[in-house]
Amino acid sequence: LGGDIKGIVSGGAALQPRLVRVFWAAQIMICEAYGLTETSPGLTSNLMDPLGVRAGTVGIPFNGVEIKIADDGEILAKGRGVMKGYYKEPEKTAEVIKDGWFHTGDIGTLIEGKFLKITDRKKSMFKTSGGKYIAPQALENKVKESAYIEQVMVVGNGRKFPAALFVPNFEALKVWAEDEGISYASDAEIIKHKDVLSLIDSELEIINKGFGKWEQIKRYALLPRLWSIEDGELTPKMSMKRKVILEKYSKEVEEIYNV
Repeated sequence: LGGDIKGIVSGGAALQPRLVRVFWAAQIMICEAYGLTETSPGLTSNLMDPLGVRAGTVGIPFNGVEIKIADDGEILAKGRGVMKGYYKEPEKTAEVIKDGWFHTGDIGTLIEGKFLKITDRKKSMFKTSGGKYIAPQALENKVKESAYIEQVMVVGNGRKFPAALFVPNFEALKVWAEDEGISYASDAEIIKHKDVLSLIDSELEIINKGFGKWEQIKRYALLPRLWSIEDGELTPKMSMKRKVILEKYSKEVEEIYNV
């Protein structure tokens, strides 16, 4: 890293808890923090102190910041850094600032009463046909811990159960296939191999542990290529364009639920 590094702040997307632990074990203090453009410079952060860090959370509120969780799970904030409103847009301002609280649009919970854990974006949550609410980001973050899955999108709005679109980590899969003596001509071919499907099944079994039965990924489809900015599936920040991906792979999604 170079220089006299005191610590590193991580934000913009969830950091896997195991990576937090690995870096701290190497005495590289990575602190996950949280804030929005409307709450400059931020709302919460873990501290550069072993007692002030909880892996999987974005830390405790800054001095002068108040955080509370609404009845529907949305994270609300107050503080001197919270904006007064959007410039010349009173209606838009009224949508996000209510009774003095800024509505972040994120869903979360407070661990130990003070460490904020973000579970999803409010608009990303969906409800199954059985009436159960699913927070896809929590599932997706867990899936990304697999060495064999590069990209994932959980689906299931209005369906009987959650399912997922997986894009394998083809580099890792190539190494695994060589070790197993599996030959293939293309990425599209290898994702149909029965041993590869068994591998992903075993990974999914591990991933689903810790989630309630109603929110576990029941079925999935393997896709032959990575999503990209160029093909319109990712934003410049590398966030998924869920609507675009869902439209492009509507056939695969229908096949998941029609079996």
